[in-house]
Amino acid sequence: MSEILIKNARIISPADNLSGVYDIKIKDGVIEQIGSGLACECEIIDADGLCAVPGLVDMHVHLRDPGQTQKEDIITGCRAAAAGGVTSLLAMPNTTPTADNPETVKYILDKAKTADARVYVAASITKGLKSEEKTDLAALKAAGAVALSDDGRPVENTEFLREAMKAAPKLGMKPVAHCEDLFIANGGKMNDGKISEQLGVKGIPAAAEDCGTAREIALAAAEDVPVHICHVSTRTSVALVRDAKKRGVKVTAETAPHYFSLTENELLRRDADYRMNPPLRTAEDVKAIIEGLRDGTLDAIATDHAPHTPAEKADFEKAPNGSIGMETSLAAGITYLVKTGMLTLDELIEKMSVNPAKILGLNAGTLSAGAPADIALINPGEQWTVDVNKLHGKSKNTPFKGLTLTGKVKRTILGGKTVYIDE
Repeated sequence: MSEILIKNARIISPADNLSGVYDIKIKDGVIEQIGSGLACECEIIDADGLCAVPGLVDMHVHLRDPGQTQKEDIITGCRAAAAGGVTSLLAMPNTTPTADNPETVKYILDKAKTADARVYVAASITKGLKSEEKTDLAALKAAGAVALSDDGRPVENTEFLREAMKAAPKLGMKPVAHCEDLFIANGGKMNDGKISEQLGVKGIPAAAEDCGTAREIALAAAEDVPVHICHVSTRTSVALVRDAKKRGVKVTAETAPHYFSLTENELLRRDADYRMNPPLRTAEDVKAIIEGLRDGTLDAIATDHAPHTPAEKADFEKAPNGSIGMETSLAAGITYLVKTGMLTLDELIEKMSVNPAKILGLNAGTLSAGAPADIALINPGEQWTVDVNKLHGKSKNTPFKGLTLTGKVKRTILGGKTVYIDE
């Protein structure tokens, strides 16, 4: 029987309407009690001056395992998660082999049993993400998958997507949609606009994302089924989601920290660490993303953590898309949203923990008695500079490198066990 007592933490738990300085008693991996003046003969963690928040839930992560473990693996990816206060994450299916079969889903879940975060699996809708053959959704659910996506690519066959969206609620799974029209994107490398023209690099028009978003919303509306829109980056997609919600469409949506903080101007560096898909957009898009977070159009903040090796990222135009983000996501949120008065810290935690857990149906996002003791202790005012050599995953491709951010994770507790301490 293991017990821990966290003393004098400023608790922020929006799901429980809990805010104030309290103690948290943990027993056998579960929150037993929250109150004042608690005592026990056990390990005591002094959290004076720190905030205790429910562990973050990152609903969009690429762990690269199986098959691409030179970039990241389940253990190192979860180590990076813990360093960012992330205690639950949704792993995307574009592994090698694809998570399109029960065996691969089980492999991921089995390997994750000893990892520093809880790993949930999004299985693919089509085999090999090729939109040519449907997967066995019921078998994937039975293997333990909680969500469905061909992320990394859109489901090109709209009928396959429609069938999956209709089947998902009956299976208790959530479709999470990579919205992109590949014909419009046409192999572009960055946002189509003045910077792409200046650099002479083929651009991806915003319309590629917007047409994909419109399609997924139309399917959700027509069939009266839920859909979650991944990594929203354009002002038109924000407007489409906002309009759909007003009409009662069962749509939720996420964005990522780089879309509310950085613009296409970063690409003038000709550094592939600033290339991801969807790409960094314009200042007007950033403004719209922030407004979408403020008014509830965008429910969640996820990272789209996408590790690549330095060698892969060396060539600006030939490098694969993607950037890492789990270790910087909370700090980026505090720096660009809370410090600027766009969101309160409570609202940020809602977007990064409470809402993702609700959307995916996970037992997370709360500090209530009886909940898993998944807790991040943070110093919301501490400044730190992002040093790629001090990150905990295998890859270093962060667009926040060298930046001074505010908000530091000091300790992460998973199921009552400390999995990260800031040294």
